Amino acid sequence: MKSLLPGLALLCAGLTAALPAQAAFPDKPITLVVHFPAGSSTDLIARTLAKEAGQTLGQPIIIQNKPGADGAIAAAEVKHAAPDGYTLLIATNSPMSGVPVMRKQSPYDPLKDFTPITDIGRYAFFLYTRADVPGDTLQGFIDHVKRHPGKLSYGSGNVTGLLSFAYVAQAAGLDILNVPYKGEPPVINDIMGGHLDAAVATAGTGMPQVKAGKFKALATVLPQRSPNAPDVPTMAEAGVGNFPIAPWLGLFGPAGMPADTVERLNQAFHTAMENPQVRQTMQMQDFMLTPSTPQALGQLVDEQLSSHRTLLRATGLEGSLN
Repeated sequence: MKSLLPGLALLCAGLTAALPAQAAFPDKPITLVVHFPAGSSTDLIARTLAKEAGQTLGQPIIIQNKPGADGAIAAAEVKHAAPDGYTLLIATNSPMSGVPVMRKQSPYDPLKDFTPITDIGRYAFFLYTRADVPGDTLQGFIDHVKRHPGKLSYGSGNVTGLLSFAYVAQAAGLDILNVPYKGEPPVINDIMGGHLDAAVATAGTGMPQVKAGKFKALATVLPQRSPNAPDVPTMAEAGVGNFPIAPWLGLFGPAGMPADTVERLNQAFHTAMENPQVRQTMQMQDFMLTPSTPQALGQLVDEQLSSHRTLLRATGLEGSLN
């Protein structure tokens, strides 16, 4: 019996050597799907982070732009990808907590069909009015709308803009018409042209008009004042408390990703977000970095779904997207 042991040991060693070694993640390029067109603010944020995270991971992260349908096209594509960490989604609250409650039939379940990896940050959205619209404060504008029920209108170029203004209107009891648009640029143009009176939109599209004296920024939806617009109050400071809309950006993968792969990606993107040059770029975009654990991002999605559903039911907008 003892004479068999050396032979068995050699046989086991040979079998072990014959087994292919499992490659460490990642061993090939990673695709990061972005639901905005090239050149957009989110595209710039994604490319900046992808470059730095790719260097940490030792593999390039390739951006794939898939705009359209409020992000649902990009999200649905990543949902069906292999859960191996090589296809990721950088997504805003629009496809992850807006589309699922605004569509009568959502193409995915954001809690079941995706793996949260890390929160990335918050966009600076502001409530703008044209410079000649009465009211130099949010309360002043609200008073003006109340004096002219049904006479004023606001444009919405995305889910965040729609939900944010809808909440203000509901909280203040305003009778104001919503006019939906495909994107923010035409909203801004129609406010300048006198066809609309107000909108909630990003800093990138609205703030240039504020600096030119054509718009007024009455409040920001950020939980704190923007360092690039320190004189503009938060919604709470302007009198609209418990503001539930958080225009956030997060990193996701398909459901069922290995825990060690999720941790590797989480660490790589956190390292990217700690880079001083990256932080400077984000501040220039009026974007506040908020890295998190995967669990915290999942909780954020869950909370946002609940608050969005409550708001949409109250405003009659639930299931309003085609």
